[in-house]
Amino acid sequence: MIMRNFNLATEKPEPVAGNVDCYKTDGGGQIFRIPLYAFPGLWGIAYVVLVENYRVLIDTGSGFGDSNQHLEAGLDSASSLAGVDVTLPNLTHILITHGHIDHFGGLSYVRPRTSAKLGIHELDRSVVTHHVERLSIVVRRLEEFLAEAGVPPEKWGPILEMYKITKSLYQSVPVDFTYEAQGMRLGPFEMLHVPGHCPGHVVIRLHDVLFSGDHVLGEISPHQAPERLMPWTGLGHYLESLEALRPWAKEVHLTLGGHENPMTDLEGRLDAIRILHIQRLQQVLDYLAEPLTIAEVSRKLFGEVKGYNVLLALEETGAHIEYLHQRGMLRIENLADLERDDGLMPIRYRCIECKLAN
Repeated sequence: MIMRNFNLATEKPEPVAGNVDCYKTDGGGQIFRIPLYAFPGLWGIAYVVLVENYRVLIDTGSGFGDSNQHLEAGLDSASSLAGVDVTLPNLTHILITHGHIDHFGGLSYVRPRTSAKLGIHELDRSVVTHHVERLSIVVRRLEEFLAEAGVPPEKWGPILEMYKITKSLYQSVPVDFTYEAQGMRLGPFEMLHVPGHCPGHVVIRLHDVLFSGDHVLGEISPHQAPERLMPWTGLGHYLESLEALRPWAKEVHLTLGGHENPMTDLEGRLDAIRILHIQRLQQVLDYLAEPLTIAEVSRKLFGEVKGYNVLLALEETGAHIEYLHQRGMLRIENLADLERDDGLMPIRYRCIECKLAN
């Protein structure tokens, strides 16, 4: 998921369902960009790709609201433009960039309507195939996180219900193959594992075009959550993954994200996102000149947010505090209280080193 108000970008008109943009790779691949309603206030993008004998759908939308209808309308438009039937029954493969519900939630609708082979990275396989189990584990970890972040207990229930409500509509489906088992390739498609935003996030390259999912977006920095909630997330993994993408960034000419507009300067976006996080880390250090909880720092960073953005802001803050604490730049100020109390209680952090190294 991404948080809309983490940047100050000017609001743009909502996409129009069925309006499909077309692109071509330097190797002759045809790409059709399909806008999808994801959740209130959030649109996403799926892509259908024709290359050689492959008819591939990249991501499926959320399955929420009108998302499935938007997907069908987009596939109909792409079929008309391509002169080739790329509706669900005629797809050969479905590739999921990562295990967030706004990118794979449509599988409950899509899977019974196609014989296309479904692929995802190993580290995100369980969220698609054992969804209830994965959701239950994460909810337990989230409750502990909220307690230690300093969120009042009476607010835990509403936050957790918001987290669960959109995910409870999804029903697990089987996966046909995983990317590492395939050598991170499917015919002309190459995958690169870029954990951080999601454990099994991949970007997918076809010739000179990159499908970046949520790893890199054109206007905002993708949401980060602490690694304590899910292994292979966390800001450290994300920053490493940005650097791992640099060799490909020199070779692609167009980057197509899971939200927002296409990008033509991928290296510039990598730089800008890294700078944003460095600046945010320094902000956190500045605030932690006095002992504060994650919730208190979150309010300083993002103000009084509402709805689902409350959780996203807490997680984003938690990811930055975790990164600094892991690297020995913070200490727990109320450690003695934690050692005396067997239950969960708010943790207060304070900076030891209050300036980032150059």
